[in-house]
Amino acid sequence: MYNNSNNDGPRRPSGFSTEGDRPARPRFRRDGATATPRPRFRREGTPAGSDETRPARPRFTRDGEQRPQRPYGARPKRNPGLYSQRKQQTYREQYEDPTKPVRLNKYLANAGICSRREADDFIQAGVITVNGVVVDSLGAKVLPTDDIRFHDQPVRRERKVYILLNKPKNTVTTTDDPQERHTVIDIVRNACAERIYPVGRLDRNTTGVLLLTNDGDLAAKLTHPKFHKKKVYAVTLDRDLDEVDEAIVRAGVVLDDERIVPDALEFPKQDRKHIGLEIHSGQNRVVRRIFEKIGYKVVSLDRVSFAGLTKKNVGRGKWRFLTPKEVAFLQMGNF
Repeated sequence: MYNNSNNDGPRRPSGFSTEGDRPARPRFRRDGATATPRPRFRREGTPAGSDETRPARPRFTRDGEQRPQRPYGARPKRNPGLYSQRKQQTYREQYEDPTKPVRLNKYLANAGICSRREADDFIQAGVITVNGVVVDSLGAKVLPTDDIRFHDQPVRRERKVYILLNKPKNTVTTTDDPQERHTVIDIVRNACAERIYPVGRLDRNTTGVLLLTNDGDLAAKLTHPKFHKKKVYAVTLDRDLDEVDEAIVRAGVVLDDERIVPDALEFPKQDRKHIGLEIHSGQNRVVRRIFEKIGYKVVSLDRVSFAGLTKKNVGRGKWRFLTPKEVAFLQMGNF
């Protein structure tokens, strides 16, 4: 089929000429009996070599049936069942400077050994060694590359875990309750092997959004008042809020020598008993105390948003892992 007599150029099929302007080389039949271009496919009953205009080649299944065409740009939806929760909770760790020293108690807390306060007790007890030397002074700093051991066992950094819980009633926001009441940790106990703790605090009968994590830096940022985190509450009072008291709340109520001014106050329903309140104060029981100060009792309190996180598609008493996008927004401070 090929003419190999001319070795000065690329191999070309016999009968192919380079004189003049010609279109791209046509496809030829394998038998080489004719120079008629062979089509890519032919219809049923149409002889081979026909010059009939042919449509684009359809796609067929193995059974001979035509496969339905997918619109351009459309992609099949990802099946969430293919990805385990363990894989969904893995996040890209932020870059850590190996030459930047950190406090030893903070390093132990980030490793999930204990809290910072408990770490100080362990340091003073002399059970922590750094590069083979016992460290018993508070405020000691270490490098991420140091060999740090707790009871002669190497300490390794934990990966970060972020869980959003829709807290139910009659649940205490703490890691351990001396009175053995039901805690938020009991709800997420089987979520991960890492030691996590709640960020902030909700009353026992207050429901709604609660974040749990082992990221100490993010927890400190979310609990510090200077970052002005937005919190939205759905408040139900024992009676309608009259216009005079509404003006007092909007102007600000003094609690612990601090004037608490809400960022927004709305009435989402027809009556004035149900209130939507947006506030950024971090005082304890701040919403209940505001209305108690002017003579109202809060019947129910539900936090519907915290630092941009909502309880959408998370039932009462249920939880989910944060998405990497949500974690990135929190770490950047986009509350």
